[in-house]
Amino acid sequence: MCGVSGFVDFKFSSDEVILRKMTDSLIHRGPDDAGYFLTNTAKSQIGLGHRRLSILDLTEQGHQPMVFGKLKIIFNGEVYNFKEIRADLEAEGFSFDSNSDTEVILKAFSRWGKEMVHRLNGMFAIVIFDSEQGILTLIRDRAGVKPLYWYYHDGLFLFASELKSFHEHPSFIKEIDTQGLSLFFQYGYIPEPYTIFKNSFKLKAGHILEFSVFEDSIKTSSYWNVIDCYNKEKLVLEPDEILDQTETLLKSACEYRMVSDVPVGVFLSGGYDSSAVTALLQSSRTEKIKTFSIGFAEEQYNEAHHAKKIADFLGTDHNEYYCGEKDALEILPELPLFFDEPFADSSMIPTILVSRLAKQQVTVSLSADGGDELFGGYEKYLTAGKYFDRFSRLPNRKEVSNVLEMVTPRKIRINSMFPKFTEKYYRAISFMKSESQTDFMESLQKFFTTSELNDLAQFEAHKTLTGFDELALLSQDLSELDKMLALDFKTYQLDNILTKVDRSTMSISLEGREPLLDYRLIEFVSRIDSNYKIKNGNKKYLLKEITHKYIPKELLDRPKMGFSIPLERWLKVGFYDYMDYYFSPEKLKTHGLFNVSQIIRIKDQFLKGHDYLLGKVWTILVFQMWYEKWMK
Repeated sequence: MCGVSGFVDFKFSSDEVILRKMTDSLIHRGPDDAGYFLTNTAKSQIGLGHRRLSILDLTEQGHQPMVFGKLKIIFNGEVYNFKEIRADLEAEGFSFDSNSDTEVILKAFSRWGKEMVHRLNGMFAIVIFDSEQGILTLIRDRAGVKPLYWYYHDGLFLFASELKSFHEHPSFIKEIDTQGLSLFFQYGYIPEPYTIFKNSFKLKAGHILEFSVFEDSIKTSSYWNVIDCYNKEKLVLEPDEILDQTETLLKSACEYRMVSDVPVGVFLSGGYDSSAVTALLQSSRTEKIKTFSIGFAEEQYNEAHHAKKIADFLGTDHNEYYCGEKDALEILPELPLFFDEPFADSSMIPTILVSRLAKQQVTVSLSADGGDELFGGYEKYLTAGKYFDRFSRLPNRKEVSNVLEMVTPRKIRINSMFPKFTEKYYRAISFMKSESQTDFMESLQKFFTTSELNDLAQFEAHKTLTGFDELALLSQDLSELDKMLALDFKTYQLDNILTKVDRSTMSISLEGREPLLDYRLIEFVSRIDSNYKIKNGNKKYLLKEITHKYIPKELLDRPKMGFSIPLERWLKVGFYDYMDYYFSPEKLKTHGLFNVSQIIRIKDQFLKGHDYLLGKVWTILVFQMWYEKWMK
């Protein structure tokens, strides 16, 4: 695992000092080694920077940038099947100087060009410069596990693993993009391709960007899309065949992610996803797998004792840490540094803590993210179907919602007197506008609805998640569940869950790996009838059936908790000074983005006991902290 950064500068305003600053801002992603390459063409300066966290081939032979003929590569991630690809290349006459996957990628690109990406099984952000063709190629893995940002403005092209790298280039203009900002306040994260800054973008998952340094042009293309997986004809298999093939793929995915020259562990929450991964790995080993979990003193948030029971049954080397308010208070001021664009998933706090716990013993840890989105684990999938059916029966609901949108609670001055009514009013508008269960699910997840945000902000709210743009490409024959799973894969999982895990693990130089996001597993399960995912209201039916072969049902059969924290109490007690500081009129007026009195009203009503405003208050606080860190 590593960090990459660099530039193509047509104004020759860059130098090695800038390249080193950009690269070294990512030292947390790669503390073991650093490499820098700077060259000039007739039209531009080109810089490539790399920070290395040594996982495979710990020798100097794995140093980057790595060179092969006209090609230079910097790479963040892991390709788990690199040995098979290497064997194919050796059969064609290629030789190798290292035991790294980086060299395999480089020589595979030399042999097959960008088409080599179809051979890779892993997580990756790859940058390859072809000095002869003058092409800089950026490639991001299928699921988007590894981040890759790019910026282009006024003759300067920047790229990096994290946005903080861009701040080290003096020509980078950090101007807030209101589309990205409005999406953040609606969803608590910024979906691809947007970022918080103008002219800055996330390279979309499963995409390739080619930048011509001779022609000063950008071309992007998709090489893999989960939409295509769901659109394929459903598999006709017997139940036992589905069960066996899924289990085989799960085992293979887990074993691939144990490939390492450093110690590997597993995050174990005690839920089905992490328990399945742990069980599959421990069942084929005599040595004890190291497992790690986080607990809370508050019973309604605590899963640690469940994880301990699973670990004891499987016989793992288990480690746990109980998170308290003091731990959270110490991490809180660091969040804007780790998450360098606004990000409001509060479970980033325990994710950082469990990463720190794991780092004491291992350099790699497996995380079982993706199970809910792949196998149908969220309650919202059932809720959306239930309530969309009710709202869809309302007569003239779209016309009524348009009228309600014009007559808002603030305009008729009742939002202060009836805060709960105000909340439901905006939700009702959003729900009545829903066209489908999938549309309804999207509305369920919002911190601020579009109408609410337009009534609160000094900018126009962007209306939908980017992933919705592709919903029309889904086959009309698909079940609503499959449509919701596909949407979640491209939005919530990608830009919330995977962002949280990547930044949390890399903040402490720990590599996180995601076995449930193996593309072979995704391509198979997406073609299974959705009744195997949620069967008679039983969520994650298929994964549960597999897991029960290894762990007794009674150890796992309990309500889903999620990775939540006692945030409401923390905000009112331990975090109160932060609330008081960042919600002050002076701080809220700094950027001029919101109606200050409205923001203060939300905070005051929350402190008076209106706990349903928790998500809104936390989202505003996170933004305020980010703004002070990166925009002052």
